[in-house]
Amino acid sequence: MISSTLIAAMAFTLPATSEIHPLGCSHAYLPEYDVLGGLTASLQGTETWPGPASQAIKERADEPNLVNPRQLTFGGQNAEAYWSKDGKTIIFQTRQALWPDEQIVRMNADGSNKTLISTGKGRCTCSYFTPDLKHVYFSSTHEKNEGAQAPLDMSKGYLWKVNPEFSLYRQSNTGNIANDKPELLLSRDGYIAETTIAPNGKYITFTGDFEGDIDIYRADMNGKNIKKLTTDEGYDGGPFVSWDSKKIVFRRDSIDTEEERMDYRRLHAENLVRPSKLEIWVMDADGKNKKQVTKLGCASFAPFILPDNKRIIFSSNYGDPKGREFDLFTINLDGTDLKRITNSPDFDGFPMISRDGKKLVWASNRNGKVRGETNVFVANWVN
Repeated sequence: MISSTLIAAMAFTLPATSEIHPLGCSHAYLPEYDVLGGLTASLQGTETWPGPASQAIKERADEPNLVNPRQLTFGGQNAEAYWSKDGKTIIFQTRQALWPDEQIVRMNADGSNKTLISTGKGRCTCSYFTPDLKHVYFSSTHEKNEGAQAPLDMSKGYLWKVNPEFSLYRQSNTGNIANDKPELLLSRDGYIAETTIAPNGKYITFTGDFEGDIDIYRADMNGKNIKKLTTDEGYDGGPFVSWDSKKIVFRRDSIDTEEERMDYRRLHAENLVRPSKLEIWVMDADGKNKKQVTKLGCASFAPFILPDNKRIIFSSNYGDPKGREFDLFTINLDGTDLKRITNSPDFDGFPMISRDGKKLVWASNRNGKVRGETNVFVANWVN
């Protein structure tokens, strides 16, 4: 276990707020996190991982789509959990007291065998398995900054960081991972993150701002043959590829007034963006046939197309006048039949349905031990 001296030192070295998260993973939507209390609590349990592999939690009568829910992580901050193509493993990012900032970890679908994939240095985000399970892609700052990401100045309002220190890496998912050095796949003078991979194994899609605006790109699996998929000024990001590899769903903050344009440009020049108005969009895998799906007038993010290729599941603060209560929703690709999935008074976000359509993985503040603690959950998905 880590000594009490180090625990005490954490009070002076850790940021005092949770709202320092990068743009890529939308962690800024999470409620304020008790950093010292949470990371101290995360030291309880096994030498590396707090708590059991998993435990059952009580079903909610007002969440009929979620059956037999289980909690897979305990303590620290845990989110952005995504299925492998075969549904047997999950990749996620976590912040624990052992490391300076968030890192990438793999676990079995039942929460067992948690294994560090990243270097343990810098800040990591947005991890994804290749379809053949041979590699994990993620963005990291470790070669440019081995420490934690600096806190934001929130005097300008509610903001996200577009961290230009992020580069895209590919790490082996087989053999002795501890001895493998991640391969630098893509680095530019600017932000590169939010990478997901087509299940057919033919391309990746990611968000970058190295050409002046924050846009969505696609490239081959080696980071070559880069093609910009979005061109309108404003933030486009968070792309996810459908299970049939034919569609890309994403979030967009459209610029509607000259005042919004000037605000966007001013903040982006400081590597910042204001995420108060995000809608869900969908396009073909080549960037054609873009279509706005939601028109909710709030912050909607983390969209994923269900295996039936007819619906999208996403997180939104729709219906909350204070804008802080995020829940999961589904909606048809044509924008009809909006349905609320979660009703917990806590944050629910980052949903992904397994390829067979039987399991949901998501992140939530429910059942947390300290203020703002976020953990990974799975449940049987019932349509």
